[in-house]
Amino acid sequence: MSSRKAKLSSKAALPFKTANKHRRQDLFIKQKRARDITKRDERFRRKREEDKDSSLKEERLRQNVPSTLERKRVWDEVGSDDGNMLGLSVDVGQQKRRRMEEAANEGTARQSCFKHGESEDGSGESGGDGDSMLDSSSEDEDGRQSRTKHGAKPSNGQRQTEPSSVTSESTNLDLTLESLLLKFPALFAADPPPTPKILVTTSINSTLHNEAELLTTLFPHSVYIRRSAHRYGHKFSVREIASFASNRNFTALLVLKEEQKKPSGLDIVHLPHGPTFHFSISNWVEGKKLPGHGRPTDHFPELILNNFRTPLGLLTAHLFRTLFPPQPDLQGRQVVTLHNQRDYIFLRRHRYVFREKRATEKNVVGSDGKEVKGVEGIRAGLQELGPRFTLKLRRVDKVVGRGAEQDGVQWEWKGGMEKQRTKFQL
Repeated sequence: MSSRKAKLSSKAALPFKTANKHRRQDLFIKQKRARDITKRDERFRRKREEDKDSSLKEERLRQNVPSTLERKRVWDEVGSDDGNMLGLSVDVGQQKRRRMEEAANEGTARQSCFKHGESEDGSGESGGDGDSMLDSSSEDEDGRQSRTKHGAKPSNGQRQTEPSSVTSESTNLDLTLESLLLKFPALFAADPPPTPKILVTTSINSTLHNEAELLTTLFPHSVYIRRSAHRYGHKFSVREIASFASNRNFTALLVLKEEQKKPSGLDIVHLPHGPTFHFSISNWVEGKKLPGHGRPTDHFPELILNNFRTPLGLLTAHLFRTLFPPQPDLQGRQVVTLHNQRDYIFLRRHRYVFREKRATEKNVVGSDGKEVKGVEGIRAGLQELGPRFTLKLRRVDKVVGRGAEQDGVQWEWKGGMEKQRTKFQL
């Protein structure tokens, strides 16, 4: 009986089915090998075509955008009568840019109308009315087309490249900023924040003395005072400690909470009258446990606040801004990053250094796939200093400490807020 060699198809499918286990294993290996060869040939063919025509690579990178939750993010539809903006997911920056574009378009339209009226020498008012009627009909047609486009289901390419946004044209940005300014005047003052002076303490009978000392190295002009753990000592409350700190010109109070001898929460009180922010802490890692860590210095760090887009996120960013001096020491080359992603705030501290590009390294490429000009021979190296941890905002009180009255609670996290995975609060 002559042996017949199994030949795989072009789609790398199994040529036949067999009950033999060893033969099935051999067939699976051949199938995987053929699939890898096909992918490799396709990849090299695409590379040869892109080397000849660079526009093909730009088009591929433009369409090859992963469909993540951030790109599917949705926003609330709000009106001008919404007073409490902290519980709404509204993109403040997008609304501001939209208002600026509308104002610029109105100015351009007025100038064009004025020039058109001068060219007509004021003749034919009925002609002007006719133009306005034509324009209104064309606007109605454009409105129908836009509504049809918005009502239609987007294609796969549009869903991947365009972030989802559900906004309302009636959103009043001025009301958002004015409401924040009226509720929290200390955080949204027109003058730059003063030099911070921070008091760090812990919960009663806490053992997190080392972690609290690390916070004093993270925040400049901060001092750690232990809370009394003596059985006959007076257990000072947070409001009493805040009053003590306010009388001594402290600008903020940090209370580190403990659970199973690990940091579990951080309360930040803006002195003298609030507000109070309650955060939960996870993934606490000291600097000495980080591989290749460095030693921090006493220089004032630079501050990077990333991806705080909603009114609540803007309020949180202003709080962190008051904890660091407005003028950093650039010679220290230290930077503190607070990156918000899916309502989790990742805190990192690094030291950066600029160096020359090595021969084996490629040029810096931007988000659009093109090389960034002006930094061809420069590279930046990072060394993490620590500590690193993750914060999640749980509650915002208008007063010092936890507000007993209902009016004192400005915002509070609830479990139902995460039911819709494409909606975020910060």
